[in-house]
Amino acid sequence: MTEPVRFTIDGRPAEAEPGVSLLAALWNDGARALRSSVTGEARGPLCGMGTCFECRVTVDGQPHVRSCLTPVRHGMNVGLRTASLPVETTSTKASPPGASPSVDAPQRTESVEPLEAQVVVVGGGPAGLAAAVHAAEAGARTLLVDTYTQPGGQIWRHSVAPPIAAKHWIARFVRARVAPFVGATVVDAVAGELLVEHEGRPRRVRFDRLVLATGARELFLPFPGWTLPGVVGVGGAQAMFKARARFTGQRVVVAGSGPLLVAVAAVLAKEGARLVGLAEQAPLGRLTAFAAGLWRTPRKIAEGLGYGWCLAGVPCRAGAWVREVEEKGGTLRATLTDGRRTWTWDCDVLACGYGLVPNLELARLLGCETAGDRVVLDAAQQTSVPGIFAAGELGGIAGVDHALVTGAVAGLAAAGRPISAALAHRRAAELAFGARLSRAFALRDELRALARPDTPVCRCEDVAHSRFETVASAREAKLATRAGMGPCQGRVCGPALAFLRGWPEDTIRPPLFPTPLAVIEDGLGDDRGQA
Repeated sequence: MTEPVRFTIDGRPAEAEPGVSLLAALWNDGARALRSSVTGEARGPLCGMGTCFECRVTVDGQPHVRSCLTPVRHGMNVGLRTASLPVETTSTKASPPGASPSVDAPQRTESVEPLEAQVVVVGGGPAGLAAAVHAAEAGARTLLVDTYTQPGGQIWRHSVAPPIAAKHWIARFVRARVAPFVGATVVDAVAGELLVEHEGRPRRVRFDRLVLATGARELFLPFPGWTLPGVVGVGGAQAMFKARARFTGQRVVVAGSGPLLVAVAAVLAKEGARLVGLAEQAPLGRLTAFAAGLWRTPRKIAEGLGYGWCLAGVPCRAGAWVREVEEKGGTLRATLTDGRRTWTWDCDVLACGYGLVPNLELARLLGCETAGDRVVLDAAQQTSVPGIFAAGELGGIAGVDHALVTGAVAGLAAAGRPISAALAHRRAAELAFGARLSRAFALRDELRALARPDTPVCRCEDVAHSRFETVASAREAKLATRAGMGPCQGRVCGPALAFLRGWPEDTIRPPLFPTPLAVIEDGLGDDRGQA
């Protein structure tokens, strides 16, 4: 029998399964409130994948460690309710995985030779894997840069064995001899070069052609009570489950919008969660029309039937959404509405998310043209910047098959190979599916009115909804309220404000993520000035 990992939580002994994330270990131990906000409110995990920074804790005296990105280990001393503001430190040690180490004092690092490749792919999810594999198999020297230590991204995230769908691509990835550069985060970029933070130190990566496969994150919309511990994203619940957080026996409500709701609810129910109910904001008519169009993709029909079997007996409501959630004696009470009537569902966990938004920051920093929530691409997945390609969610939210097909096109094009008619046809079909998906799950206007004046919109800085009434843009909001200036750098409140107020996102500036000063000191400022 495998020996458990022994660590402490606020000085109290605790145990966890080997290989789980620290967040999963804390969750399984019963911890829901992990940090304190700038106004002292208890906060718990939201996204489960390192975007929201709500799962920060203190580890061995180092504050602001993102527990979702940090493996639990023997002897680890974890402190909860970490103060939200940076703590001054003079430490010169490299920050642990998952930290927000921009508070560290700058340190000089030994010069390391830049990594170089003909094709560099950023992102190790399905789109990035497909791009890297096809580029390498076409003869291009290929390097894959990814934040995570295992290939697969969020959709194929795993802590032990990869899912069946991922095994084929991971095997091809190994056979193609793609050079992996994992645990690495791109924080700056100019033409032909990336600045990457790796283990708290800078590393430059040079490329002839670049494929962006940076994926997407969950869209969260504010409503009263959405910051309570126990309220997580739908994708957040999925990410936590894949990191081996347990939901067995817990009462779970799943709400929001998109196919992910059904998939996550089915998985949690299969693993022993008590599904209280599922609420999809899209009206039944649109959902029925979307389902009727799935005859073109029989495999998706089979997947849907499998999910339906797992959810037999679970109350499912179309055209319904969460109006507010309260804490009542240690229980969450979610109030839902369909616009005509209201009802309540008591639960231990509310998983609520409103679809996905692509991670466009790196593409925008490189000057790639965007339109709405996607990168403008040609038939070869090339952006407006010659030599830079994009795949997966950057060209629209359409699922794994779309990511694999567009990744293959981008990888081949980056390697200078032609795109076959069959592959072009598959790409067109997946783009059409994405358009149908977008229409079916378009968000209703009623969701814009959920936040009350005192409802926090920016979670990092605790900026209430009423603070935005006197400002006219995301830039002005940042200057007047600090919204978007917290650790997540607007990745949560930015898309929410774009939906609520119609504001385009503010200008992108490096670094793209909170970054050690040692990395910033060795940044690309001079290179950018010469570009």
